[in-house]
Amino acid sequence: MPADKEANRPAIRPEPEAASIQPAAVSAPASVPAVVAAAPGVPALTIKGLSVYFGSHQVLKKVSLDIKARAVTAIIGPSGCGKSTFLRALNRMHELIPEARMEGDIHLFGQNIYGRDVEPVIVRRRVGMVFQKSNPFPTMSIAENVTVGLRLNGVRARSVLAERTESALRMVALWDEVKDRLNAPAVSLSGGQQQRLCIARAIVVQPEVILMDEPASALDPLATSKIEELIANLKNEFTIVIVTHNMQQAARISDYTAFFYLGELVEFDRTVKIFTSPSQKQTEDYVTGRFG
Repeated sequence: MPADKEANRPAIRPEPEAASIQPAAVSAPASVPAVVAAAPGVPALTIKGLSVYFGSHQVLKKVSLDIKARAVTAIIGPSGCGKSTFLRALNRMHELIPEARMEGDIHLFGQNIYGRDVEPVIVRRRVGMVFQKSNPFPTMSIAENVTVGLRLNGVRARSVLAERTESALRMVALWDEVKDRLNAPAVSLSGGQQQRLCIARAIVVQPEVILMDEPASALDPLATSKIEELIANLKNEFTIVIVTHNMQQAARISDYTAFFYLGELVEFDRTVKIFTSPSQKQTEDYVTGRFG
């Protein structure tokens, strides 16, 4: 490979060893929907022929791929290629837009999330979302922001709420920073802390998959490094799908990478292969910075 292209490639972290891909076990009150057990080897998400339209405009075109469980999958591609639309289709969030419609199938551990008997609210509990801009509820305290999902699912026992709040905040490395001011407004936290709080809010209901749409793009380098370290730790318990424009970030944190262009999936493979020896020239041109 030419030296100039090689110099532009992001650094790749070592490829992870193979691991079990069963969904995380959940111990939750009866009022919280239980995680459905999956047989070993079943992908967390199976997407077949996914097309998404907004009115007459087709944003995604027959996308098919399997997303591995307990791994980080990065979605990369230039602006407008359908990355965020793909992410939102994974938990039926695009249905909130009246003119949106979908074709194809998405299965979560073998279950069709678009089945007629499947409630979108249950899908969104099993597949959590963290947005680009941190969005803590401004009228709620730090603790209330974490427990809001549990309360909506009928959890009322104070001991359970306290235990799950501490557990979630510890998982996002925020407990030691806020344990003495849990009743303070969530908006009193720094930007990086607010984003970790939003991740805690997503994981406290114990989803199987966490979707992240540019979660560090508005953060400074120090806060970004904390989010990346957090993602590396969370994949031991959750399947993570992250949209990012940052090639170096995708190379650092992901196990698998999907490259989208103009609504199509150009290439999907292990991250180390995508960034060192991609199968498609278009992928190589993008990851080496020739366009984007």
